[in-house]
Amino acid sequence: MLLLAYCGFLYWLSDQSYLPVPLDFPQQDKLNHTIAYGLMALLAWRCFAHWLPSPLPLALSTSVFCIAYGFSDEWHQSFVPGRSADAWDWLTDSAAAATTAFWLTLKYRARAVQPERL
Repeated sequence: MLLLAYCGFLYWLSDQSYLPVPLDFPQQDKLNHTIAYGLMALLAWRCFAHWLPSPLPLALSTSVFCIAYGFSDEWHQSFVPGRSADAWDWLTDSAAAATTAFWLTLKYRARAVQPERL
């Protein structure tokens, strides 16, 4: 399952004391979190869609999963030497995941209303 592999990859990244970054600019960390948790929401959406065909419960389940994982990830980092938990990172993770999940909901509903545009 791709979602579990991705979660494992994020766990591995969080377990590193230092992560080299190719570019360095202000708020790069928040951009990285936005991309990582937007992608996680997409993967969770696709995974959960097999069990939750209705778009609103799917969006909520996706959001809750990603928000909970983001919280556990920040908590995990608090035990890694050289890393720390950051509430702003968790809020960034949560916002990216929820925004992606509800964007997918809107996209899904638009497709359901106008199937000829596919």
